[in-house]
Amino acid sequence: MAKATSKKKKTLAEKADKFICYQKSVQTPDHEIEFFEQAYKEVNGKKPYVLREDFCGTFAVCCEWVRSNHKRTALGVDLCQETLQWGRDHNLADLSPGEQSRVKISEQDVRKRNRPTADVLAAQNFSFWLFKTRSEVLEYFRIARDNLKSGGVMVMDMMGGGDCYQEDLVDKRTIKKGKKGFQYMWEQASFNPVNADATFYISFKFADGSKLKRAFEYQWRFWTIPEVRELLEEAGFTESHVYWENDDEDSDEYGNWERGNDAPSNPSWICYIVAVK
Repeated sequence: MAKATSKKKKTLAEKADKFICYQKSVQTPDHEIEFFEQAYKEVNGKKPYVLREDFCGTFAVCCEWVRSNHKRTALGVDLCQETLQWGRDHNLADLSPGEQSRVKISEQDVRKRNRPTADVLAAQNFSFWLFKTRSEVLEYFRIARDNLKSGGVMVMDMMGGGDCYQEDLVDKRTIKKGKKGFQYMWEQASFNPVNADATFYISFKFADGSKLKRAFEYQWRFWTIPEVRELLEEAGFTESHVYWENDDEDSDEYGNWERGNDAPSNPSWICYIVAVK
């Protein structure tokens, strides 16, 4: 009699959830909310209460926002049904019933006007870079402005530096050590200097050597700070500010951000742009 064949044991990559890996690698919602509060308070002198998260994905930031204050409400907007459903099953499910009632999720294009208008509109993780033409970005910024209250702020992160234009460059970070740990890999696959089109991937490598290769793919135009600020002004925002991270070694704060019009030409940098209605 032939022996029964044993089932092949699944690798850690096969058992992994790419959205959990993404959130652990890329997102720090509590610190993002700290910055939203700072940016809004520097304009209005008070706390913000209504958040709109465009390109929200699993809307972890929306959930942390309502958790941070019982008066806060959040609207998350995204087109990907799969990602939104994962957020409902995991992030939203972790909230209390009262907190859940203050989160609204809309499966729609971010280029749609919604009510109520927001104190803070967040477009994080370079997400608006999927708009590759000036006219598309200008249209989005005009609609984003309409989705803000008077004095509201739009918050976007930006990256740059010479390293960001290098093809086949992979940035690796260990997110968690040990048998249950994994490594995050950010791959800059291509960059076209003629039209600034760029392709990026996120992959994950696990303790057994298995990989979730190119779990996330991004086809973007690489926008610059001056281009974005000029478009924000044309869209009707009254002012915009660039925030750089203070690298003071004596500071114990995580993400100590300050406005600045000058910055060193580092090979790789990240900043925020905050636009005011």
